[in-house]
Parts: sequence; C-alpha cells; structure tokens
Amino acid sequence: MLSLQKILTEMKTLIIFVFLTILNSAVLAQQAETIKWHTFEEAMRLNASAPRKILIDVYTDWCGYCKTMDAQTFGNPVIARFINQNFYAIKFDAESTEPVDFAGHTFVNEGVRTGTRRPAHQLAAALGVSGYPTVVYFTADLKMIGPVAGFYAPEKMEPLLHYIAEGRYQSVSLEEFERTFVSRLSSR
Repeated sequence: MLSLQKILTEMKTLIIFVFLTILNSAVLAQQAETIKWHTFEEAMRLNASAPRKILIDVYTDWCGYCKTMDAQTFGNPVIARFINQNFYAIKFDAESTEPVDFAGHTFVNEGVRTGTRRPAHQLAAALGVSGYPTVVYFTADLKMIGPVAGFYAPEKMEPLLHYIAEGRYQSVSLEEFERTFVSRLSSR
C-alpha cells in the first residue's frame, strides 16, 4: 500500500509537470502569434511564388504613436495571426538611408546627401505618406490600394484588415462593411 507521503509527492510531481506543459504551450502560442515582418526582397520573393496582398507599415524611430501601434495593435495575437495568414507584412522606416527596390523602381533617401535633418525617403513620398504611422496596402500584383494614416487600435484595425484582405473595398464602403463585421478579438 502506498504511503500518504508517496502519493502527495507523486501528485506534486504531476501538478508541476502539467503546469510546465501548459506554460510551455502558452509561450509557444504567444511566439506563433507575432507578425512575421519581411524585407522588401523577401516579400517580393514570397509573393512571386504564393501571391498575397502586401501591407507596409511606414514608421519612424521617434514616432510615439508608431511604437504604441506596434505594441497594442500589431502585438495583438488576433491581429498578428490575421496579417500573417493574409498579407506579406513589411516594416519600413521612412527615414531609412538604405535604397529600396520595390515594384520595379529603386527609391533612395536624397535628404541624406543634402544633409537634411530627419529626411524622408523617396519611397515614403511615393506611397503617399504624409504622417506616421501610415499603413499602405497593395494588391498581390503590386497595385496600390491606398495608404491609411494614423494610429489604429486593434478594434479599428481588425475590420479594416478584413475589408482589404477580402477585397470588399472594391464593392462597399468601409462604413457599410463595419456595420456587419463580427470581431474575433474577444475570441482569443
């Protein structure tokens, strides 16, 4: 017959094992629910073999709303999962000094050459960016759907992402789409 001490020890071991298993699963699930940000080159290569819409998050290092949107919106696992499944996501620093090849053109930051303080990259202007953060959406064949400027909380971003991913922007207004949209944010 097992002693009470031995039973308690085995139960304690089992409880610790179950706890660690659940904790490990939660950590892995959280890691799986972050946005896979691609370089322009990676996104174009992936898009050539498996076409998807493109999402470009245009930000600057000094932009507080950009950082908040990264943490709250892009850091939301429901938003991250949807973006990963439906878009190739690119993060682009509008003040980058690196040339960027995109949609058959090479864009540079001319302000670096002229000594301009916080110069904007040519690509930011070509994308129609006038403030930060701005998310610019493209079709899989690299036709611009449009830039969307400003901070978007997860509750505002989610219907917009579905609206674009599902191609509903071609037939109904965003306001009309939002009236019947059912959020998945609460069903994490």
